[in-house]
Amino acid sequence: MTVTTANRAAESQNDDSAAVETNIFSGPSETRRVNNDPRERKPKQGNQPRRDKRDVHGWVVLDKPIGMTSTHAVAVVKRLFSAKRAGHAGTLDPLASGGLPIAIGEATKTVPFVMDGRKRYRFTVTWGEERDTDDTEGRVVKASDIRPSPEAIRALLPRFTGLIEQIPPQYSAIKVQGERAYDLARDGETIELKPRPVEIHELSLVEQPDDSNSTFEAECGKGTYVRALARDIGRILGCFGHISALRRTLVGPFDENDMIPLEELEALCDRAASGEGSLADALLPVETALDDIPALAVTRADAARLHRGQAVLLRGRDAPNCSGTVYVTVAGRLLALAEIGNGELIPKRVFNLNGLTASPARNYESN
Repeated sequence: MTVTTANRAAESQNDDSAAVETNIFSGPSETRRVNNDPRERKPKQGNQPRRDKRDVHGWVVLDKPIGMTSTHAVAVVKRLFSAKRAGHAGTLDPLASGGLPIAIGEATKTVPFVMDGRKRYRFTVTWGEERDTDDTEGRVVKASDIRPSPEAIRALLPRFTGLIEQIPPQYSAIKVQGERAYDLARDGETIELKPRPVEIHELSLVEQPDDSNSTFEAECGKGTYVRALARDIGRILGCFGHISALRRTLVGPFDENDMIPLEELEALCDRAASGEGSLADALLPVETALDDIPALAVTRADAARLHRGQAVLLRGRDAPNCSGTVYVTVAGRLLALAEIGNGELIPKRVFNLNGLTASPARNYESN
């Protein structure tokens, strides 16, 4: 189930020397006095000193633990790196574990390329109950004593492979007249969500530990809900079902080899703070997200034009014989995302990679 929480990091502190506090949302009429007598103020609990934000650029593929929201995960990574900007490339439910690619700094410009990539999941379906959230957090809405055989399950899987129509779960982030479906569902409203086309590249039954549980692996495209797969398979089999375990093992170019557990990342950050390592060792290069896009090297003179947002003419024997999106490098360093068309190289997104980036070793591993 997708959960929204107000995970607000304490990134700003009140100025204790101020004698007047103003509610900026209500106007100056809401001004009230603040007692600044140090004898009557309680000591602050758990406040950390403010850390200056810095320029950090790259990807951290967090092996997200169960119970953490994607929003909270981004906030934690952003704090560990003292980064100015960060965002994730595809929400992972709190009850799920696995790969959550977090883009830091200029890597946020490449998020769409990761979100549009394939995703692979390993998940367990528990048979006998359908729940309103399609996972273990919801209430039971349908039940059955039927338990499917492995043969019956495998015979059904081709119906859920390829391009299919899928109705998203009631508890999903789909917007209905401007509101999230999960908000309406929590208010007790039953909403009719329209089927959407999704693509399932692979779907297989990999384990059946007992009659009530089956473990699957699926590789799918953007917008697929694994919870909806469990729901629909259970309905056709007549036994009903819901997700009881879910792990994401692939997101675009990032697989399990790229993932770093939160405890390991925190330990690395502690060592870096004491001078025993570098945070750059935890970063993957920004261009890792662009693995499926052709690269084009340019001269320093052309790079200067592109950096200013100006197009570059492509001519001569070395001109690329292609069109579409490319990522541009100069002296082996990422410069821009650009479009080739009508003999010109037109910059679309220019990267400014001043600051902390992936270590040279990580750059080598990504090539």
